[in-house]
Amino acid sequence: MFTDQQVTYLRSQGLARIATVDVEGQPDVVPVAFEYDGTHFWVGGSGLSVTRTRKFRNVTLGNHRVAIVVDDVVSFDPFTARGVRTYGHAEGPIERTGMIGPGYFLRITPVESWAWNMEGEPVGEEWYPAVHILHKASA
Repeated sequence: MFTDQQVTYLRSQGLARIATVDVEGQPDVVPVAFEYDGTHFWVGGSGLSVTRTRKFRNVTLGNHRVAIVVDDVVSFDPFTARGVRTYGHAEGPIERTGMIGPGYFLRITPVESWAWNMEGEPVGEEWYPAVHILHKASA
């Protein structure tokens, strides 16, 4: 499970990037609005047309392994960045109403994650060390 500090960070952010892979192995990454409910990430939107996007197609065609990155740059001077990178298992489309609103979503169960600089400190001599977590896989 994510730490309390990581959950607070994830819930404070509204934009992520999700990477999926098509049946021929071509990776695709896109920015998305997301929600984290304490157990799963939810990515999607309103209208049935969202299920025809590349990320939904890739998952519904059997490529359930995804990566999602939530990060931000707090400052450029001094340089301060923080974030969470998660590998997960996606399922969907699932019709639901969440914080983003009603629609069709991919439900992403975290499998493994790395978080850095939740404190929001400027980078030093070395890049931020990552906190690695192996989540219980329910996929």
